[in-house]
Amino acid sequence: MKKVVNILTIAGFMFLGAIQSTYAQDAAAAEGSETFHQILKRYFIEGGPGFMGIVLVALILGLAIAIERIIYLNMATTNTKKLVSSVDEALSSGGVEAAKEVCRNTKGPVASIFYQGLERADEGLDAAEKAVVGYGGVQMGLLEKNISWISLFIALAPMLGFMGTVIGMIGAFDAIAVANDISPAVVAGGIKVALLTTVFGLVVAIILQIFYNYIISKVDSIVNNMEDASISLIDLLAKYKK
Repeated sequence: MKKVVNILTIAGFMFLGAIQSTYAQDAAAAEGSETFHQILKRYFIEGGPGFMGIVLVALILGLAIAIERIIYLNMATTNTKKLVSSVDEALSSGGVEAAKEVCRNTKGPVASIFYQGLERADEGLDAAEKAVVGYGGVQMGLLEKNISWISLFIALAPMLGFMGTVIGMIGAFDAIAVANDISPAVVAGGIKVALLTTVFGLVVAIILQIFYNYIISKVDSIVNNMEDASISLIDLLAKYKK
């Protein structure tokens, strides 16, 4: 529930920013100069509020989820070499309890995995390794949470744009049938709507795809660090069990 509230809060801030930007653009238009954002807004209106609005909602929600994931992943990033070194020193000086205290004072999934492994250290290396592997899967699920929604919006945005294209072309042919004329003036409006919805859907998909690839690469990096650090923890426990 807390994650949903955070996502909706981010989306609300983005929506308020869009409203403020619209007021600024209207003021610029009143002075006779048309900015890039003003042109974009005009094309958005000409493309039709139906499909263009749905694609815009997909963009806002996708960006909100992407920003929330980026913030979470950055907070989950840990200097694993420093943590392993600290745990090594704690094990040599104060034993398992001192190492657990180090993990409690360190944020991130790697420290949480270390803590779970140290909790089972008294039961043997096999139990500690099983705890590390099991809790590592839980942490991986938390890292990948909601990423599938971004991929959904990436696929949905161009599909909606293409649907708007088809509807715009149908409107163009309807205009030809009504006017009984195939002149460019008759079909230009429908074709323009078709092209605008397609372009807007593709632009939204491209923007979200960039964020998606960054998030995936960040998750892979954290997971690799988790796996390397987990191996180091088992090696440390084996060393101090001797």
